[in-house]
Amino acid sequence: MVDDVVRTLGFSCMGSRFRRIGQPLQADAQEIIEEYGLTIQAGQYPFVAALDGAGPLAIGKLAQAAGITQPGPTRTVSQLELGLVDMQAAPYDQRKSISLTRKEKELVDYSKQSVRARISAVVADLFGNLNGPILAQFAAIQDGLAEAALAGRAAKEETT
Repeated sequence: MVDDVVRTLGFSCMGSRFRRIGQPLQADAQEIIEEYGLTIQAGQYPFVAALDGAGPLAIGKLAQAAGITQPGPTRTVSQLELGLVDMQAAPYDQRKSISLTRKEKELVDYSKQSVRARISAVVADLFGNLNGPILAQFAAIQDGLAEAALAGRAAKEETT
């Protein structure tokens, strides 16, 4: 068996460790989102949540709220424009103001009561028993995801 180089190199491969944890978490969250019949992508969730919480935002403020830099928000807003967000010229300058459509607002309200709670519960379960150094915690998270994806954890949670 070959050693897991990323685990072996520890802090010098921290970005790779984050990606290893983030990618399956996002893919698993997407599976749960789809179980509820929603069409939003897991990676779009922070943008929609920012618009839900703060109301209409310019693209720069939306990026700031989601904690990312351009061109991510521009690309995401373009994808969301297909019936989920409205873009209007801001009254004070030439920038566009982005807001949720009524349809998306209804989906967000539904999601807050169902999807978000379910994903939070299964991720909390995955992370619940972590303690000790961060690298050991990352190993435990990776091992936990390998053992049971979020959707599997959600199914297990429903039966208990």
